[in-house]
Amino acid sequence: MTRSMILANARLVLCDEIVEGAIAIEDGRIAEILPSRSTGGEDVDGDYLLPGLVELHTDQIEGHLNPRSGVVWNAMAAVQAHDGQVATSGITTVFDAVRVGSDENTRADAEAVARLADTIERAVAEGRLRAEHFVHLRCEVSADDVVEGFDLLKDHPRLRLVSLMDHAPGQRQFHDMAALRAYLTDKFKMSEADFEAFAAARIAQSEKNAGPHRRAIAAECQTRGIALASHDDATIAHVAESIALGTRISEFPTTIAAAEASRAAGMKVLMGAPNVVRGRSHSGNVSAIQLLRAGLLDVLSSDYVPFSLIQAVFTLADTGLVPLPAATRLASANPGEAAGLADRGRIAAGLRADLIRVAHQPGEPPVVRAIWRQGKRVA
Repeated sequence: MTRSMILANARLVLCDEIVEGAIAIEDGRIAEILPSRSTGGEDVDGDYLLPGLVELHTDQIEGHLNPRSGVVWNAMAAVQAHDGQVATSGITTVFDAVRVGSDENTRADAEAVARLADTIERAVAEGRLRAEHFVHLRCEVSADDVVEGFDLLKDHPRLRLVSLMDHAPGQRQFHDMAALRAYLTDKFKMSEADFEAFAAARIAQSEKNAGPHRRAIAAECQTRGIALASHDDATIAHVAESIALGTRISEFPTTIAAAEASRAAGMKVLMGAPNVVRGRSHSGNVSAIQLLRAGLLDVLSSDYVPFSLIQAVFTLADTGLVPLPAATRLASANPGEAAGLADRGRIAAGLRADLIRVAHQPGEPPVVRAIWRQGKRVA
């Protein structure tokens, strides 16, 4: 049976313009964009209709599973709580970022991560979720056990994206040792001697493991057609290494030089939406706004605040940095393309009817009033 509906009296955020009109939906896809005089259907009262946002890197699901030190929440409840958070932020496709590779920041071991991925798969099969969920596996390549953790998930049906990261002191995100020392001594109350011992151990571990682990995991991803992302590239040498591994996405490059080299190699450059909202990097690295002004920003990700993705879209438009359609592409069409999902992220005939209704007053956070995934109202 054909399912059809019309969303009328909207400001439609298309790829390159905003038009007043309506959207006709049939069987979960956009059938037609109608003129503003169209009547009938659901009246959205002049609010914006945007394509549903596509989120490639949000770390929040692990926080729902382990909400406090020593507390492990029911996995299905954690998945559903996370899903509600991302969907009501306007995200209709989400890559849930989970980590393998043990260090002092590890919240869950690889076996727990694999069980969580299985829970996501079961939640999808049982129709429990508002957004469409995939798995983004973050691999800490300096860790001794990262390859074993990757092997547990490499054939999981939800796994579509792998990022290779190395948080050893003195390079990439933590190239500023003085800033890292101040951060860790404050957060973990480390003494100077403790910090020096920690840094020496982590650097030695990275020197031993990072290269061979990167190559091993990247080769498995190429065999399986899993999209590969670099993480915190800072130098031309880092980017050259990423190119050699077949990387498609440059996540959070820390310098303009790394972003330029990544873009020149055909990678999509991804930065954090909280960086846009705050106007700077929390680590003191190059900001998303700097890369945007240099024409080097392709994708925004909510990273550690799911609502920041839709907030950043309207922040960019409100401040006049880019028009709303261009800002929307950073959070919808571009990440969809980067992840190989060409059927969503734009309002155009034939594409999935993943849509969000947004009310907005300039200078204020937007309000997500309704969400449709494949033409079905989910929130």
